[in-house]
Amino acid sequence: NATDCGEEILLYGDTEKIVIGVVLSIIILMTIAGNGLVIISVCIVKKLRQPSNYLVVSLAAADLSVAFAVMPFVTITDLVGGEWLFGKVFCNVFIAMDVMCCTASIMTLCIISVDRYLGITRPLTYPVRQNGKLMAKMVFIVWLLSASITLPPLFGWAKNVTVERVCLISQDFGYTVYSTGVAFYIPMAVMLVMYSRIYKAAKVSAEKHRFMNFPKHYEEEGVYCLEASSRSHHSSKRTKAVEECATLSKLLRQDRKNISIFKREQKAARTLGIIVGAFTFCWLPFFLMSTARPFICGIRCSCMPLRLERTLLWLGYTNSLINPLIYAFFNRDLRTTFWNLLRCRYRNINRRLSAASMHEALKATER
Repeated sequence: NATDCGEEILLYGDTEKIVIGVVLSIIILMTIAGNGLVIISVCIVKKLRQPSNYLVVSLAAADLSVAFAVMPFVTITDLVGGEWLFGKVFCNVFIAMDVMCCTASIMTLCIISVDRYLGITRPLTYPVRQNGKLMAKMVFIVWLLSASITLPPLFGWAKNVTVERVCLISQDFGYTVYSTGVAFYIPMAVMLVMYSRIYKAAKVSAEKHRFMNFPKHYEEEGVYCLEASSRSHHSSKRTKAVEECATLSKLLRQDRKNISIFKREQKAARTLGIIVGAFTFCWLPFFLMSTARPFICGIRCSCMPLRLERTLLWLGYTNSLINPLIYAFFNRDLRTTFWNLLRCRYRNINRRLSAASMHEALKATER
């Protein structure tokens, strides 16, 4: 079977429909739950209300919008074999929502990578400039740029394909290059550059500060030095011992500072690497297909296999499910909040997080 545009319609059996419906429904529900938990966590936990987390909330809002406003209609379309059932007018609205929400998610990931890079490379100056107003402006710019990509098809530059039973984004050559470049290729390039720079900074730090068993060595020598100074009866020897202890203590403090910087750089590199890797794995195949499609098929319709199109599309949507899982895994406060909310232990959550942070600080001081 085929649509009026020449596209095939997939005829699924009852078992296939049940399997597809269950899998896609699980993806939608998990995306809603994960991103909803991110937004609720930042809203109710004082410790998470930091300017940098405004971007995380914007990302969760974009991914949540994808789950609410886009995924259900794609699911229904897939269950009926790829046939669009909601009319020509709503097709334009749907494509606009799809493009805007997915682009906002991708661009927010890009801005987060820049934010993490500046936080690591400029630890003294950037946090001072990083305030709520700046983050709010960045979020506004992200959504404004995302909306700008949806406007051309609505105002006649490049019309979407809305023939009977088909709903397809405009295949105009110029618009395809513009939309895929702004929505994906430029943000991906920025993310890769930021990740490579953070990775290099972490690598240089690892080569510069080789402190395996260094703090323990210093601590042992410091204890020996203090014991020696307490046993020394000659004032000049005691003074020399005290000076040596002071020098070793200063080196130990500097070494601990280097360890802290090193760990922060390593964690940022690891986290951003996983974010960039997941983002590229999910969206790159779809955008490569979207960029090549009008040049291969022409501007009127699509000639790509429908199964391939839908699989790559859902692979991209899965990124909205993965994002909150990555942040929850690498952010201890967010992970703890998730766990408490899922167990309905939301009372006194701020007090418990403060106590946990104090306990961690005391343990670090003892070490």
